[in-house]
Amino acid sequence: MTGTDAVLHPLDIRLAPAAGVCWAATLVGILLGWRAALTTALVLMLFAAAVLARARTRRAAPAVLAVLVIGAGFALSIAWRAHAVATHPLSSTDDGGHATATIVLSDDPKLLRANGGAPFGGGNRVVVHAQLREVRTAGRTIDVGGAVVVLAPADGWLALLPGQRVEVRGRVTEPLHRDLSVATIRATGPPSSVSEAPMLQRFAGAIRHNLSDTATRALGSDSAGLLPGMVVGDTSGMSDELLTDFKVAGLSHLTAVSGANFSILLGAVLLAVRGLTLGPRAGAAIAGVALVLFVVVVRPSPSVLRAAVMGSIGLLALVTGRRKQALPALGGAIIALLALFPSLAVDFGFALSVFATAGLIVLAPSWADWLRARGWPRWAAEMVAVASAAFAVTAPIIVGMSGTVGLVSILANLLVALVVPPVTVLGASAAVLASIWSPPAVLLARMAGPPLWWMVWVARHAAAFPGATMTVPGGLAGASVAAGAVALTIVALRFGITRRLLLAIAIGVAAVLIPVRISNPGWPPAGWIFVACDVGQGDGLVVSTGDGRAVVVDVGPDPSAMRTCLDRLGIHSVALLILSHLHADHITGLAGVLRSRSVAAVALGPMKLPAEGFRSVVETTAEMRTPLLDLAAGDRIDFPSLHLRVLAPLLPQPRDPVEAADSANDQSLVIAADTPAGRLLLTGDVEIAAQESLLRAGVDLHADILKVPHHGSRNTSNAFLAAVKPRLSVISVGADNTFGHPAPGLVSQLESLGSAVARTDRDGDVAVVMTGSGVGVVGSSDRATILS
Repeated sequence: MTGTDAVLHPLDIRLAPAAGVCWAATLVGILLGWRAALTTALVLMLFAAAVLARARTRRAAPAVLAVLVIGAGFALSIAWRAHAVATHPLSSTDDGGHATATIVLSDDPKLLRANGGAPFGGGNRVVVHAQLREVRTAGRTIDVGGAVVVLAPADGWLALLPGQRVEVRGRVTEPLHRDLSVATIRATGPPSSVSEAPMLQRFAGAIRHNLSDTATRALGSDSAGLLPGMVVGDTSGMSDELLTDFKVAGLSHLTAVSGANFSILLGAVLLAVRGLTLGPRAGAAIAGVALVLFVVVVRPSPSVLRAAVMGSIGLLALVTGRRKQALPALGGAIIALLALFPSLAVDFGFALSVFATAGLIVLAPSWADWLRARGWPRWAAEMVAVASAAFAVTAPIIVGMSGTVGLVSILANLLVALVVPPVTVLGASAAVLASIWSPPAVLLARMAGPPLWWMVWVARHAAAFPGATMTVPGGLAGASVAAGAVALTIVALRFGITRRLLLAIAIGVAAVLIPVRISNPGWPPAGWIFVACDVGQGDGLVVSTGDGRAVVVDVGPDPSAMRTCLDRLGIHSVALLILSHLHADHITGLAGVLRSRSVAAVALGPMKLPAEGFRSVVETTAEMRTPLLDLAAGDRIDFPSLHLRVLAPLLPQPRDPVEAADSANDQSLVIAADTPAGRLLLTGDVEIAAQESLLRAGVDLHADILKVPHHGSRNTSNAFLAAVKPRLSVISVGADNTFGHPAPGLVSQLESLGSAVARTDRDGDVAVVMTGSGVGVVGSSDRATILS
């Protein structure tokens, strides 16, 4: 793309440096503390003094001076806030101590979805953002403010609304993230002393509820869950499997309140105003009222206000074409939002919104002009330009955040781009009408049905495409490399010879990789007996029965990952699905198995706690009409070439539901499986207490292959490992997990016993196979070891 090819527009970037300095100063204070922020303020003021001393000789001095002064002000402000957090009474509470707090909810309670390992032990949990009003701890009562995060069982919390004042008792721990919150309260039960919600929040809650109810009556389950997600960001009705598909396909931004929502709705309002031939002032007033009402309905949280501002700016750039005014507006919005909500500085959603809006303003118009100059229709040029610009500027952030690159996201977004506006407008109209007159609201929701079905279809097929996402190094280093690659690509595309070279490379790579991704030669390996699926931080195990079926033990935290693993293995019929225990990282993928193949039955151990996990399993199996079975120590199950014997649990069951989340690991089913490859010991998440109970009972634990307990946790005894003495140890563990699994000492102990060690975080799906020379283990990442 040459300078003469594109229509160049002058850009006013005067506020960009100020926004960047304010953002950086805020980041320093939040991430490094108040002392670092004070130092930053001092440095900026010293530079400002130096600039002021030479102001007469430099034309740019006033602008530079303004940037430094504003940045110093932000640094001082964040230093004060960070100091208040550091000296807060809850910050000095012993980690693990209990407190009773009176809080006011800042946002709706959100279901904590397990994706690669939840911080809780399964079932439905919620995360609640709130403001403190009072704390009672260690025999004293303190009237104190501050932001807190509450993690709690879903019961009693999900129906709460922002603005409600509640009392909660729980264990006080460090904040989950550095975001100016003072503590995390891990509640053990429902809130008490619940006050009535403010009238405005009750009004917004009623509209959200009516929209969800209307969607349920008018649409199928997937579409009914998706419509509230697209209109008001309410994803509670979407299945974990569908949420995962949208994430893998790069469409998850559609299920959050983003700038696009505001742009579409405000654009529809402006078109209606133009159709009514109203003047610009009336149009602006009506659009402003619509903006305020929409913010109220979707909750005026910092993230929503950020989306409202970014959407308005993006609409300004697209509708008026005045990018010269839009870019300063973006800079001013960044400064204002950070002044009001400094925690946005460490919010990935904020960064994605800012950069996506900047891409819309700076890159997309010129790219669209370039494509139109080469004969593209305007609508196609703008769609491709917007999707490509958004991908280019946000890819480095996504790489740094998740360590993945979505290879199908641009195509998936292009395929659904035309149906997003009508769905959003129809859904918003249905939400308004549902509170007034239900029949037309249901009709509008049904009209949204076909485009919603299309979006679900695109998400499902894009997520199922082999290699839909590519794993790359994450963090700051990965983001820097991705940013460099994007910048070099953009520069290279400006010149014809490099454009042709890049196109040839892309075609060559696609010609090689796409067939390989689709056919995936060598996987599954012939003669496989046992596979540990790479489901992240969880367990998803498959054992062949010898007749084309399989026994599945645990299903991981991700429905899509487990479904994909079984699809690649060619398993269409599951003879038995066993859940070792009811923690989220072992049961959340259940729908991914039940909804895509025949499953004869689902089996559980004796303990039905945590209650949330048990309820989730019962609801999912009932929906799919799959029978539930109970297993206990001593039970035997035989298949053509597979013989299972249940060895544990042997410990007494806990009766206190509060203790269940902590004790469920030791209530895991432990199963010995006799296979053509030898004896396989499947251990769930048993820890030292359960391991010692097996040793005391004199159970024969020796096995050729060990599924290492609890993802390689250090809570495994050397005596237990010595009793098993496996030739191969398989660790099902998530890459870069926050728990430090597998423990280096455990891996060293296994190796000292002469065991080969295979890991899903390093080797991908791990398969035990029969070979001509014996038994082998093969990883889908092409690592292989032959066992003697």
